[in-house]
Amino acid sequence: MTETVHKVKASTQYKREHKKDYGKEKITILYEDNDIVVISKPTGLLSVPYPGSKSRTAVELLEKIMRAKGTLSSAHHPCVVHRLDRDTSGVMIFALNEAAQKKLMNHWHKVVSERLYVAVAENPKDKRKELPLSGVIDDALAKNAYNVGYVPNKKDDNAKTVAARTHYKILIRGKTHTMFQLELDTGKKNQIRAHLSSKGYPLCGDENYRAKTDPFHRLALHAKSIEFIHPSTGEKMRFEECEPDEWKAYVENGDEHSEIPVWEKDKLKKGKPKESRVSFVKDLPSNKKCRKMDYIQRGKNFSK
Repeated sequence: MTETVHKVKASTQYKREHKKDYGKEKITILYEDNDIVVISKPTGLLSVPYPGSKSRTAVELLEKIMRAKGTLSSAHHPCVVHRLDRDTSGVMIFALNEAAQKKLMNHWHKVVSERLYVAVAENPKDKRKELPLSGVIDDALAKNAYNVGYVPNKKDDNAKTVAARTHYKILIRGKTHTMFQLELDTGKKNQIRAHLSSKGYPLCGDENYRAKTDPFHRLALHAKSIEFIHPSTGEKMRFEECEPDEWKAYVENGDEHSEIPVWEKDKLKKGKPKESRVSFVKDLPSNKKCRKMDYIQRGKNFSK
């Protein structure tokens, strides 16, 4: 019986070797009461587990903290309300009982009045395709075989799609990169990443969407703030965690000589053998010429 070997992405391997807290990420609790807890999730940490995964999650870390404080019970534990992608950092809410969870989830669009994200994206190669300073991207999203969201083209008629709307505002338009503020009407998987990349703006550090730069060695997407009505008290609450300071400086200064991302280097390495094989084939004589040679002449040509 043979073992199934899962290929590790180049970007994941890089993080394993260079990310100081890889597999040891920690959460920061911003607020907690009997019904909800608000945390700051770091990049690289899953929000919730998925089937077959052994990676640590924000839910697991919350449970450990509550267990240590003696507050964890079957009636008082972290309940999922929404999610952030693994490589997205920022503010998240968890309910701490089923009643609070139902109120938040069933009335999410009424309860939550603001969810702002900040992202750094590469500029499109063609300046004529630059987005206006603000607007809405409302292209429907589909999922590929790897469960990655994308905007299907007109030829892809068979793709199953869901509606998605992203409001954007350009904070800084630099020479090589742009900093965006984004707000979602719908919270679909990979929505921001898929919408911006479809417009020629892949996020820095995003291997899935063919980014050519990785200046921060992480996905440049951060859930900056959330404003909502408390499920029990009815109080309006707002929490904010700013994006890294280096993002703004990077966009303002531009980056004409960006280092090639590790996954692009990996592609270049794979391409070399193909080039050498092609040049070798071109130098060989044709079959017609070979038939007119004796075996010694043929041997000389093939040993070049």
